[in-house]
Amino acid sequence: MTANTSFQPVLDRIAEEIAELTDRGTPADYIPALAAGDPRDFGMAVAELDGTVYGVGDWRRPFSTQSVTKVFTLALALAGEGEALWAHVGREPSGDPFNSLVQLEYEHGIPRNPFINAGALVVTDRLHRLTGDASGDLLAFLRAESGNPDLGFDTAVAASEAAHGDRNAALAHFMASYGNITGPVPELLREYFRQCSLEASCADLALATGFLARHGLRADGSRLLTRSQAKQINAVMLTCGTYDAAGDFAYRVGLPGKSGVGGAVVAVVPGRCTLCVWSPGLDSRGNSVAGVTALDRFTTITGLSVF
Repeated sequence: MTANTSFQPVLDRIAEEIAELTDRGTPADYIPALAAGDPRDFGMAVAELDGTVYGVGDWRRPFSTQSVTKVFTLALALAGEGEALWAHVGREPSGDPFNSLVQLEYEHGIPRNPFINAGALVVTDRLHRLTGDASGDLLAFLRAESGNPDLGFDTAVAASEAAHGDRNAALAHFMASYGNITGPVPELLREYFRQCSLEASCADLALATGFLARHGLRADGSRLLTRSQAKQINAVMLTCGTYDAAGDFAYRVGLPGKSGVGGAVVAVVPGRCTLCVWSPGLDSRGNSVAGVTALDRFTTITGLSVF
């Protein structure tokens, strides 16, 4: 696909194919505020490096971003702390569910990667230590990169997650016992649940992820990350970004990606574009069924992948 070709015909074709998809998965039911999602809903957006955006379906409809925000808190923490961040969180796939406690004890409270819940809690803790307002810093960044000043948090979703967040609390307290959480756990949990409740659209998230396709440059041309740091985040997204299905995602899609249980998946074509697809029906490992299928079709049709 040449650089001056519009992505719109590709997206239109994918939407037609997704409309025929019979198995759409099931919305996340362990977070009551997400359980009412309709698996037939579908949106997809592609953002080019200059901010041009193409979309199809519900691509401008806001939804709960959930774990997709972990990409942005990781970038902000890495920009602020540098290489020292990796002393507190690993870079290896876990092979276990995203909310598992299993590995933490025999790995002395150091999570395997920044995208499982334990790792994301550590990253949020580090960012909050740096800025004093991790979720506020995240929101300001996303508003700036997406160009949407109306982005905000859904307090009902945050409250729903807090009311059913015993496993995350257990993870945080366990890591605190090893000295890998620096602040008060209740404060960290508030920041974390607020972060995950952020509402945004496919267009917003595709634009906001653009710094990873621009090798660390923000939308205004300023540098957030070094080229090497952007490479690091893309690499961890490829190997760890879709829970314990990262190998299958790399096999099918061939791009760095990060999913969330709200049904969104963001993906990066370094040097070319970024994508976000959303459909709330999930597979057994917490990834959007229609979303992964759509990204599979995108890389197959366009030939754009990292392989």
